[in-house]
Amino acid sequence: MEWSADGIILATRKHGESSLILEAMTRERGRHLGLVRGGRSRRMQAALQPGNRVALVWRARLDDHLGLYAIEPLELRAAQLMTSSTGVYGIQALAALLHFLPERDPHPQLHDGLEAIIAHLHEPLVAGALMVHFELQVLAELGFGLDLTECAATGRVEDLIYVSPKSGRAVCREAGLPYAPRLLPLPPFLAPGASSSRKDGIPSEFAGRLPDRQALEDAFRLTGHFLDRHVLAPRLLQMSPARDGFVEAIRRHLQEAESG
Repeated sequence: MEWSADGIILATRKHGESSLILEAMTRERGRHLGLVRGGRSRRMQAALQPGNRVALVWRARLDDHLGLYAIEPLELRAAQLMTSSTGVYGIQALAALLHFLPERDPHPQLHDGLEAIIAHLHEPLVAGALMVHFELQVLAELGFGLDLTECAATGRVEDLIYVSPKSGRAVCREAGLPYAPRLLPLPPFLAPGASSSRKDGIPSEFAGRLPDRQALEDAFRLTGHFLDRHVLAPRLLQMSPARDGFVEAIRRHLQEAESG
């Protein structure tokens, strides 16, 4: 068995005295693991960092074996990611999210979204908005997508400002006002038509101005609620510390921008 593809390194872990098990995200084969012999050598360390894009060749005797990776660096982005707190925490948070996907299950939209976010992790405001959309896409790909297209109570498509914490459906102002304390805020930049989107579901541009601090905090509260409800709690897991660190880094940046 053999295949070749470009991939984005998500994580590595030690194996034996000199090798590594490499976890990479590929477009056609999803999250895929393989053994890199000699991966702990000084020569290979720079190439095998999370966030780097590499050319992969995977070989195994049988398809269900771990297999061996041969790698060729294509784009070494790890050094730039390490220069900002959003980069450091962001790549770890992304890897933690993608770890919930079944191994070897293709998710091309998430692969493309991952590429888009990594390119903007040094821009805190853009990175925060992209991360929210990425978390929504992960929920959708795992079968827990939110329906933010119309009001769950009235069917209206305008003035959507709430989300039901149980159903994950949008609620308009009129229908939700009596129950507001029990509903989650729907940030304006997540409402239908608020941003232009690429075919991969991750916004490449945002109509009007980017979301402010309150909108981003509401958005992370929204996605965090459903990630915990549907993905983490059933597995008896806690939210990734990297995700908490990323959200806090975004908050600090926006607070400094507001005060400056």
